[in-house]
Amino acid sequence: MPLGTALRHLRKGDWQGAHVLVQKDESALGCWAHGIVHAMEGDVDNARYWYRRARRAWPGRYDAPSELAALAEECKARQETAKDDR
Repeated sequence: MPLGTALRHLRKGDWQGAHVLVQKDESALGCWAHGIVHAMEGDVDNARYWYRRARRAWPGRYDAPSELAALAEECKARQETAKDDR
């Protein structure tokens, strides 16, 4: 799963490697990850744009580890829901 690979890159601080993957993902989770990429890069305006595309509020005090943990949790929840739907 490209988003899972992007998360691994982000956890290592490799926002450039993650960017290659998330820029191809138009899903809400992909847009959220794209926002995290740009936040880690330091491009806050672009990060806010991607958060809006993901329909997520920009956190008042940005904390990348917390955002990554929340994104990972949401990815896991959606995978479990997909399994239940089978």
